[in-house]
Amino acid sequence: MLFRTANLSQLSDFDEIIDVRTPAEFADDHIPGAINCPVLSNEERITVGTLYKQISPFEARKVGAVLVAKNIAHHIETRFHDKPKSWKPLIYCWRGGQRSGAMSIILAQVGWAAHKLEGGYKVYRREVLDRLEALPATFNFRVICGATGSGKSRLLDALAANDAQVLDLEGLAQHRGSVLGGLPLQAQPSQKWFDTLLVQKLQSFDAARPVYVEAESNKIGRIALPSALFAMMHQSECLLLEATLEARVKLLQEDYHHFLDQPETLIHKLNVLLPFHGHARLEHWHSLIRAARFDTLVEELLELHYDPSYLRALGKHYEKLDVAERLELSDLSTETLLQVAESLNQKRSD
Repeated sequence: MLFRTANLSQLSDFDEIIDVRTPAEFADDHIPGAINCPVLSNEERITVGTLYKQISPFEARKVGAVLVAKNIAHHIETRFHDKPKSWKPLIYCWRGGQRSGAMSIILAQVGWAAHKLEGGYKVYRREVLDRLEALPATFNFRVICGATGSGKSRLLDALAANDAQVLDLEGLAQHRGSVLGGLPLQAQPSQKWFDTLLVQKLQSFDAARPVYVEAESNKIGRIALPSALFAMMHQSECLLLEATLEARVKLLQEDYHHFLDQPETLIHKLNVLLPFHGHARLEHWHSLIRAARFDTLVEELLELHYDPSYLRALGKHYEKLDVAERLELSDLSTETLLQVAESLNQKRSD
């Protein structure tokens, strides 16, 4: 064998980690820090796969060999041409098979200490899932609960600014977790990439210190939370934010200002609530939007939709909510929440 193999425990031994899968596979998920040097493009992989199924494996391999050789040559000319002889790359594909093998053989022939990852991305993905199962139980979570608009995410930001350990699940998922929670001009990550980011974040925490996290349902937009983390959150100590209705209405209009400038988009988004509230109430809310009566709209959405469902779910799932520390706030400004965060950190260190 012209190249050597390595396993996941040896990732730090290499100068570069090279993912030779297609750009689409790489975008879906990859080993953190890896660069994408595909040996087949998205379209080329489809072409080869179609030949394999419809004509024969032999014909597919002939066409694939030409494409792979051409693409590897391109990477050597453009991405690797200035690498010194001492350069030590680790190469992986889906299962550690032909694609990574082809790249490894050619780089080794050049004279570089090319290694192939045993088992490829598939082994890495299994490791991520195993860690998501085991890691949550090693931490002391403190779950920030509260009705919609009570400043939970802002308090997490304030805690992070005070050097507390914060797990911002909505930040990782790029979604605020409600019907209107999608961020403007920003797509959510794939489930696999979210899992990778979550493992990275969990591994950065000190198990001797508490980890603050916001109460969530089992899905944030289209991203599902790992069952082990979800279960651990439900068993954890809680902190309950109780903000005035006025403060919540103000915060929500600040955080969702993009909808105030696009009333028809807001109307379209709210139509998903039709099965819960009927045509008459939806038409009423549409009229409030068109009249720019957003204070009234937000109040009614909170009182008639969000509060009943959210508080019902909290009481059902969070075992320690009844003994939670309560914070009553009439002001959810950054300055106030920074003071709250400082006070919480001081209590934990006393």
